[in-house]
Amino acid sequence: MDSEIGSNNIMEEMEMEEDMDMMIPEDDSVAPIMKVGEEKEIGKNTGLIKKLLKEGDGWETPSLGDEVEVHYTGTLLDGTKFDSSRDRGETFKFKLGQGSILEFYLGIGMVYTGMVIKGWDEGIKTMLKGEKAIFTIPPQLAYGEAGSPPTIPPNATLQFDVELLSWVSVKDICKDGGIIKKVLVEGEGWENPKDLDEVLGMPITPFRLDYRNSELFDGNSNNLFYHILAVKYEARLEDGTLVSKSDGVAFAAEEGYFCPALAKAIKTMKKGEKVLLTVKPQYGLGLNGRPAIGEEAAVPPNSTLMITLELISWKSVSDVTKDKKVLKKILKEGEGYERPNDGAVVQVKLIGKLPDGTIFMKRGYDENPPFEFKIDEEQVIEGLDRAVKTMKKGEMALVTIQPEYGLSVSDMKEEFAAVPPNTTVYYEVELISFVKEKESWDMNNHEKVEAAGKKKEEGNALFKAGKYERASNRYEKAAKFVEHDSTFSDEEKQQAKLLKVTCNLNNAACKLKLKDYKQAAKLCTKVLELDSRNVKALYRRAQAYIQLVDLDLAELDIKKALEIDPNNRDVKLEYKVLKEKMREYNKKDAQFYGNIFAKMGKLDQAKSNYAKQQPEPMVVDSKA
Repeated sequence: MDSEIGSNNIMEEMEMEEDMDMMIPEDDSVAPIMKVGEEKEIGKNTGLIKKLLKEGDGWETPSLGDEVEVHYTGTLLDGTKFDSSRDRGETFKFKLGQGSILEFYLGIGMVYTGMVIKGWDEGIKTMLKGEKAIFTIPPQLAYGEAGSPPTIPPNATLQFDVELLSWVSVKDICKDGGIIKKVLVEGEGWENPKDLDEVLGMPITPFRLDYRNSELFDGNSNNLFYHILAVKYEARLEDGTLVSKSDGVAFAAEEGYFCPALAKAIKTMKKGEKVLLTVKPQYGLGLNGRPAIGEEAAVPPNSTLMITLELISWKSVSDVTKDKKVLKKILKEGEGYERPNDGAVVQVKLIGKLPDGTIFMKRGYDENPPFEFKIDEEQVIEGLDRAVKTMKKGEMALVTIQPEYGLSVSDMKEEFAAVPPNTTVYYEVELISFVKEKESWDMNNHEKVEAAGKKKEEGNALFKAGKYERASNRYEKAAKFVEHDSTFSDEEKQQAKLLKVTCNLNNAACKLKLKDYKQAAKLCTKVLELDSRNVKALYRRAQAYIQLVDLDLAELDIKKALEIDPNNRDVKLEYKVLKEKMREYNKKDAQFYGNIFAKMGKLDQAKSNYAKQQPEPMVVDSKA
């Protein structure tokens, strides 16, 4: 019998697996931290011992499914050599963990169906590139009671001197075998493209289906940034036939290009990474295939595709408003990590454009000073305001803003061109500089109290103007300025308490207007923790409870408010509303249960009628 580990060798033979408890849990198979000459057991109570002979490079180890390349020498414990790739002068390659499952085989019990013995799979996945180690492998992780005659005796403990030369990462992207990714060239760093990001890739595959327009402004630009991912690629059938090739195409990671596999694969790649994708029909062109297009060959139905793809770079695109109505694509990274906060004074250069490219605004160019405005003060449209708040100093970005966050009818007059109603607009923005509004941790106690008072007044003005969302934000910030008052003087504590009560009450009023009743109730509870006899807090919490149909809790708050202030007109009116609600719900309950009882009565009547309709049992006359 051939004793090599290659094809038809002893490492491919099946091994009887008697002791299931000795199988190594995957979580225990991580690479142990070791010094040269040190020995450690891999896993718990496995008997698999690793002795480090030479340290490897980096920190990554191969994973199950990866294709590894090694040199090895195998011996028995008495030193008898039974196999060596070094003696043959050729390396050994195999897929790590291939078939590392136990199954019943022809009724003879549990067998190991892997390409190599279990001890190899578990040991080699703890190694670094270039590492050398000796693995002492017990019988239950090698050839067991059967051995591998005539070379390996029964119940033999084996030793392997292994050097991990390299490995190729192979991943099952969708965990169903539909897209297998084999890494040909490792990428840089650790980041992957996100759904909205624009990818500049050079695959050496994809099919160019013209369901995406690659122009930046297409006249119907609600999907801007969804079609600008650039890749080069080529696609082949399994027999090597070239079916499509592109020297550069653009698309967004979320939308993908040509077939679903590209969108899924690109999000697992790093900058500079080059891969070979094996794509099954469900992630390729499906059961129908694709006819020839121009010089591109046809793809037969139900075809597996081989796609070579290289990711060159991508542009980061962020969803500023979390509803895809304000998107920001970074054209040039900024400095540091700080960004403007609410109230910050920013200086920008910007150009505003319509979907057809017409410029309607230009600020900070042609020797003009930068355009200056204050964040969260409605000095620019909301979409631009929120996008600039996410930028760093020196950053350049392209911002697309849909009408919901854009220009209102009163804003239509611009310096270069009119902006039609309900138009998506685009801004090229460069953040030159900004001065942040002072944060609470940079303030002394007196400044915190002053800042809270100022934010409260701003909130009052916004509330009167009907801008409840923005007013709520002001009240919330005001309360946070004086939230932690342990270091305040007695006078400052009194001022802080009054501010917290007022701001939380006013914020609760905002939440009621915005129909956020749960938050309104929570804010009133905060007030009552500071002032248990605050009638306004009881009144507003009762209003929230009524809307949440917690009528019993609402009644408790209203009764307590009337105990404190029996003549309060607003509370009395709210009590009337509550009683009407209670009558309404009691009526509904009575109707509901009445219907149930009526149906039960009808059912009983039906049963009774059915019983009456049954024929009487025949009576036999004994005299007859």
